[in-house]
Amino acid sequence: MTTLSLYGMGTIIGAGIYVLIGKVAAVSGVSTAYAFLLSGFIAMFSALSYAELASRFPQSSGESAYVSKAFNRDFLARIVGWMVVLTGIVSSATLANGFLGYLNVFIDISSTAAIISLILALTALSAWGIKESVFLIAAITLLEVGGLIFVVLLADGNNGIPWSKIVELPWSPTEASSILVGSFLAFYAFIGFEDMVNVAEEVKEPRKTIPIAIIWAVVLSTLLYVIVAAVAIRHMPIADLAKSDAPLADIISQSGYSPVWISLISLIAVINGILVQLIMASRVLYGMGKQGLAPEILSRVNSRTQTPIISTLIIALFILIFALWLPLITLAKITSFFMLSIFTLMNISLIVVKRKDKETLGVTTFPIWVPIIGTFLCLMLLVAQI
Repeated sequence: MTTLSLYGMGTIIGAGIYVLIGKVAAVSGVSTAYAFLLSGFIAMFSALSYAELASRFPQSSGESAYVSKAFNRDFLARIVGWMVVLTGIVSSATLANGFLGYLNVFIDISSTAAIISLILALTALSAWGIKESVFLIAAITLLEVGGLIFVVLLADGNNGIPWSKIVELPWSPTEASSILVGSFLAFYAFIGFEDMVNVAEEVKEPRKTIPIAIIWAVVLSTLLYVIVAAVAIRHMPIADLAKSDAPLADIISQSGYSPVWISLISLIAVINGILVQLIMASRVLYGMGKQGLAPEILSRVNSRTQTPIISTLIIALFILIFALWLPLITLAKITSFFMLSIFTLMNISLIVVKRKDKETLGVTTFPIWVPIIGTFLCLMLLVAQI
């Protein structure tokens, strides 16, 4: 369970703090911590829905399987499956762009060459084997958490914003609006817990293990986000934070310390996030191929590595295309939109499943108001952006 929780946190932490915190600060300003808190609150209801769905249907195809069970419509399952795959691709492309900011702390290299080299290396690792990949992800996640603690402990600047202002509840309509807009972008940072359900067939006792692991991953990630966001706003001018391509490195640098170690950890964190998304998307393709929702060739597994090589190569190719084509902010917004749409449908699917199937022996369950509130919150955030 611990390894699985760390696997989920690997994407959540690597994406949100190490890459996007400056971009969220540009929108939410002094209320940045509240933007992350709101995103975490919204994500938790969907996470609980995923936890129950994964316990009821521990299958690698995840979301497409859940929709199929709820509505018995193959076309809906196909649409959701391809949306999840696309989200994994765009999310990885987002992180690949974020990778460049921290890499430039060490060397000046062509962005095209850096992205191509990175994706090729991670594709090889993903194709090597799921066991090796998951344990590496878990180990790197521990390093990521250490990096965030490192920032919190060493940041000693002061941009003139008192702690009382940072923790003050945002009462004005302008502040509330900035938090809503910022939380839409920050929501991208919580992508990761849904990846955990797509390795269900490779987890021991998934009906019990996956729900607990999902909850821990979201709770711990939200706590880290809020603390680091508050520290960042306190210790670095918001305008500088918003413009930074390597925000945590700049916070450490402005505090009078060398940014080398945090930049190195940040690079590893971003790499970790891409690897998780690459594994997730390839496993969804594999699951869809196995269920007949995608071409059968995608479900073929290599006899030596026991991994879906063809699916992995296809995902890697599209990650490269998106990473070299679109800027970071655009990619993050696209990902948030797709994920909120998917989470809405997953919450609705659980409502339908709970009404149809009353048998819950051995299944982790939650009250029906959980997916109802989850649906409402996801739609609220989508409508607020539109």
